[in-house]
Amino acid sequence: MLRRVASRVSMRSRERKLQLFLDLLQPGPETTVLDVGVTDAPFGAGSTDNFFEALYPWPEQVTGVGRTELDRFAAAFPQVRAVRADGRDLPFANAEFDLGFSNAVVEHVAGGREGQRQFVHELCRVAQRVFVTTPNRRFPLEVHTLLPFVHWLPKGPRERLLPFDDVLDPLAAKDLAALFPYRVRVINTGMTLIAIGPE
Repeated sequence: MLRRVASRVSMRSRERKLQLFLDLLQPGPETTVLDVGVTDAPFGAGSTDNFFEALYPWPEQVTGVGRTELDRFAAAFPQVRAVRADGRDLPFANAEFDLGFSNAVVEHVAGGREGQRQFVHELCRVAQRVFVTTPNRRFPLEVHTLLPFVHWLPKGPRERLLPFDDVLDPLAAKDLAALFPYRVRVINTGMTLIAIGPE
């Protein structure tokens, strides 16, 4: 039951983020977009993974980057170019993409704030403008599980209670803004923080 509720909340949040991306960055059919943080999982049937590729109007202009094999991703989204790479070391030229997008990935990047900074700087290097989202550390519910306050615990107890195989290092608005090499606008929706830049 809780998982179904979390999935519905997640989908509504993702739809709102996509609409903000479209409204604020105003991409068109020729705009190239890099999405860093895709997974080798389908979209739908309760999963909101890869919602950007499923809902974006011009998938043929999207390059999706993920850390794992992307065979299922490539089969599900044949119009999207799939690239396996670490977001901290992207195999692209400076300003190769018009827009960079990353949804709820930066809080999972290993290496503490320095690792997160490398991730964000790489996205900023290869994209002319960026749209980066992360759950708001100040929001009382941990958004992946809807458990109250668990993400406020110290790292050890937090990692024991949350069902993640990877890192979870949540950010507040000032933490997110500090990761960028330039000034960004941070939008706080309550549950989510969205950084758009350069401002």
